Amino acid sequence: MASALKPIDKTTTANIVLSNMRSSRQRSHIIEVLRETTSHPTAAWLFDRVKERCPNISLGTVYRNLNILKETGIIREIKFGKNTARYDGNVESHHHIVCLECGKLEDVVCAVNPDLIHGVETAKAYKISGYQMEFKGICPDCRELSHKTVIF
Repeated sequence: MASALKPIDKTTTANIVLSNMRSSRQRSHIIEVLRETTSHPTAAWLFDRVKERCPNISLGTVYRNLNILKETGIIREIKFGKNTARYDGNVESHHHIVCLECGKLEDVVCAVNPDLIHGVETAKAYKISGYQMEFKGICPDCRELSHKTVIF
């Protein structure tokens, strides 16, 4: 994790103002910690890191703020099936891939074939306004571990 704090950008500040959300030191710390990592952490992980900067924060406060930040579009919540929610400070257009063995979650930046979007629009009579793809598989580390496992 990077040690330097990333400042809250103008877009985030504008979203806070437009949503009538009161700015708070605790909320700022949550955003900063989330934007310092690309690991797509859980609320519990965020709580542990934010508590280092803001010792009086509670887990409930972290959950409430994550919900507010998600609802205002400042962060993104990621859920794969029944797994624990993970959070992403990057709300730019991108997709995700999750390892089915260890749960590692990574960003995937790639173009989507326009024929796919057109095909969905044609098949379902929707006008597509956005999309997010979720890929699942086994990461290189887990594949490497499975090749090293010796069966007797």
